[in-house]
Amino acid sequence: MSLIALIVLPALAYPAVSLPHDNRFLPSDLARLADVAEPEFAPDGQTLVYTVSTANPAEDKAQSDLWRVGFDGGGRTQLTHTPDSSESRPQWSADGRQIAFLSDQKLKKEKEKENAITQVWTIPAQGGSARRLTAFADGVEDFVWSPDGKRLAVIALDPEFPTGTPKPKNPPPIVTERYQFKEDGADYLGSRRKHLYLLDIASGEVQQLTSGAHDEQLPAWSPDGQLIAYVSKRGNDPDRHLNFDLYVIEPRAGASERQVTTFPGSDLDPYWETRPAWSPDSTRIAYLQSGEDKWIYYAPWQLAVVDVATGQATIPAPIDRCFYKPRWSADGKSVYALIEQSLVTHLSRIDLADGKVTELTHGDRFDYDLDVAANDRIVVLGGDDHHPYEISALEGDGLRALGKHNEWLAQKQLAEVEKIGFKNDDGDTIEGMLVKPVGYQSGKRYPTLLRLHGGPVYEYSHEFMADWQVYAAHGYAVVALNPRGSSGKGFDFAKEIYADWGNKDVQDVLAGVDHVIKMGIADPERLGIGGWSYGSILTNAVIARDARFKAAVSGAGASNMYAMYGHDQYIREYELELGTPWNNRKLYDQASYPFLHADRIKTPTLFQCAEKDFNVPCLGAEQMYQALRSLNVPTQLVIYPGENHGLTVPSYLRDRLERNLAWYDKYLKP
Repeated sequence: MSLIALIVLPALAYPAVSLPHDNRFLPSDLARLADVAEPEFAPDGQTLVYTVSTANPAEDKAQSDLWRVGFDGGGRTQLTHTPDSSESRPQWSADGRQIAFLSDQKLKKEKEKENAITQVWTIPAQGGSARRLTAFADGVEDFVWSPDGKRLAVIALDPEFPTGTPKPKNPPPIVTERYQFKEDGADYLGSRRKHLYLLDIASGEVQQLTSGAHDEQLPAWSPDGQLIAYVSKRGNDPDRHLNFDLYVIEPRAGASERQVTTFPGSDLDPYWETRPAWSPDSTRIAYLQSGEDKWIYYAPWQLAVVDVATGQATIPAPIDRCFYKPRWSADGKSVYALIEQSLVTHLSRIDLADGKVTELTHGDRFDYDLDVAANDRIVVLGGDDHHPYEISALEGDGLRALGKHNEWLAQKQLAEVEKIGFKNDDGDTIEGMLVKPVGYQSGKRYPTLLRLHGGPVYEYSHEFMADWQVYAAHGYAVVALNPRGSSGKGFDFAKEIYADWGNKDVQDVLAGVDHVIKMGIADPERLGIGGWSYGSILTNAVIARDARFKAAVSGAGASNMYAMYGHDQYIREYELELGTPWNNRKLYDQASYPFLHADRIKTPTLFQCAEKDFNVPCLGAEQMYQALRSLNVPTQLVIYPGENHGLTVPSYLRDRLERNLAWYDKYLKP
């Protein structure tokens, strides 16, 4: 059967969702949200550049542009206007006159039929015409500008075809001998690797600095211009471990690279979205260090600082929480970083002399990024339950907004969000959020949706969740729990589900349902459940053990781990946590409980997946759909064409949310 035959067309799949015609948050509002990201200070600390992503309805795709704003909040200006392409990773030149960035726009002379390829461009800081700097055959993945503004350090993939070789009419066969042979967003992995190159801007000359059967990522140029730092995994087979290390190399052809970190575990895994941070005097690098490979993503990653000359690394503040995105103070005596706690992530300052941690942002909020200027000015990118990410200046104990890109939300009637907590049977405190339906009346019970997060080592926090607001506007209470296995509460709490998925976390989920029923809010006869990724895996585990849920939505999940071994991108993680199927049948049986016991599922379930998802491929949803169809349990399968694990097409995002609503309505509001 063809893939397209399995897709239910939006016009025929579900009845029109009936929502109030007032100022509540609707599925159509998803396309109005602006996603603010990547703030970066100009060298003088007076101005910032950042990106804003919005939906382009005409092209039905997400599209990002560059914006500029003064630290005083004045002069907010859109720098690029490219509805057919996107700009990202903005960086200022040393003199503050130019901004370099990545863009997939085409030159006017390029043919329309040619695919857009991401290259490095520049634009005057005050706006104007952009100019392309690079012409790598397969584009640029990442780059960093040299401190003198004369060169770029570039990360690019080995070219697929030798220079001057015409492309064949059809793609050549995919041939691989790699242990990890696929990756979401990168498709199948062969012998081509990502390497570090040096580009002279004036001449256009390109020199390759690294080579070999490994990848280089996250380049960072030292402030004195003498070294480029980057991250790489080495060894006989880098695919088989997570031992990332920091390397440095002089920016010249023929230079020898030098390994800086030696910890036998991950030093700055690119998954953490954090770059190496050089100290102002170019002698140290701040980065993130995890636990040994065995613990994969369960061990909180710590702030580490390494002396580049000696390789001596220290953990200045060894606390049992995750750190993110370190930045140095101007005097080099402290590091600013984001630290995750239960339900929140805040900006903190870490004193390197004594390890003292001082929280700088407070309250129910989620800080996602930051930047620090040479004069110690600080901006934070963050939000809360009712506000998507925006950029704010840190002033004393408060934040001052530098303009808002989602001001229209102030006219919307948003649902209230409150923290809840309870004890599980083992005495652990389980926390989460309760979103009360818009128009909530005390003493009245409501149909209730339990939403489960992905990861598994992740947590729901006080950040704006558009789908929760849509459900609440539609009359649902929403319960978002952080069961054992979640982040934000330390290593021991996270590893409670290590090699034991769908057991203790299921217990916590069911205890959470009992809690909101006792609160008098949830209607025990109208309970729904759902999630995406591990949230879907956990959804399947819950409905296989408890029949109280009248409707479920399971997106991008899996329940037959025998089948996922070698089919998704996590071969290394499977073997580290579960071992191999032929040696550890018991663990694989436990992890595959919902599929092996699908006959115990009575809950009508909507399964969803993305066609090109190598993270959690459609096989997982298809098998569970087929099992319930065989058992005559009401079910439906929806596949989103061409999408990876995280959906990006605006019409698909709206479609998914409207389908979820229609499915829940059908069984919870008959």
